[in-house]
Amino acid sequence: MIEPEITISIDGRSVLVGAGTMVAVALLDAGVPRFRIAIGGEPRGPVCGMGICFECRVTIDGRAHQRACLIACEEGMTITTAGGADA
Repeated sequence: MIEPEITISIDGRSVLVGAGTMVAVALLDAGVPRFRIAIGGEPRGPVCGMGICFECRVTIDGRAHQRACLIACEEGMTITTAGGADA
């Protein structure tokens, strides 16, 4: 069964994704090259895909440090990454 599409905002741009898509997958599919910046200045993104490494943290609906690999996209969700509007 094909999931219905929903609209989310990634760094200020509207993106259509399948309902239930994990935020990390939506970001990667949208071509987001980095999710956050490490203290040393290195770009970071998903490593483990199961919430252990904390490398995929983004801001979701104004809440910072949310693990993108553990959260499913919801209609109207706003996601900001290190390369986004708040960078």
